[in-house]
Amino acid sequence: MALLDAKGRLFGKISLLDIGAALVILMVIVGVFFFPGTAGSVAQVGVETQPIEVDVIVRGLTVSDPEALYQTLKTSGTTNIIIRNQPYGQVAIKDVQKLPRSQAVPQPDGSVKSLPDPRPELDYTIDMLITLAGEAQITESGPVLGNSKVKIGNQIQIEGELYDFYTSTVGVRILEDEG
Repeated sequence: MALLDAKGRLFGKISLLDIGAALVILMVIVGVFFFPGTAGSVAQVGVETQPIEVDVIVRGLTVSDPEALYQTLKTSGTTNIIIRNQPYGQVAIKDVQKLPRSQAVPQPDGSVKSLPDPRPELDYTIDMLITLAGEAQITESGPVLGNSKVKIGNQIQIEGELYDFYTSTVGVRILEDEG
């Protein structure tokens, strides 16, 4: 009996294409289960973390009831954040400050005064400075929340039950570990 027949079957029973497909499937299974790699690992065992505070600024957020949003943020205590489209999870809201909306008004003597902006459409906008607190891994290139570096200028998305908006990072403080 020949090793290969005219139809490419081994010993006249098994196709070489079937053997090749089975070997590819076996290699994929071995690769996935025995060599998964480290990219995207959720469990970061043994990673040292330190508390950090991140100041984010919200400018000109349009909302039908700015005072209700302010009170929601002030009393909620925590919020979910997303950095560079990577969900991090919950962080504490340490402080929320409303920022005044003012306008530079020239005076008759040539000086300039800052006065509250009188435009009625600003009744539906809010500016805030929000201080977030969490635990970050401290690397040589700065603090890392989840798998994303947190630096001044980064956009951070804040998400809660009734809100979801982008902010800009204006301050990052690495605090001394309390433990």
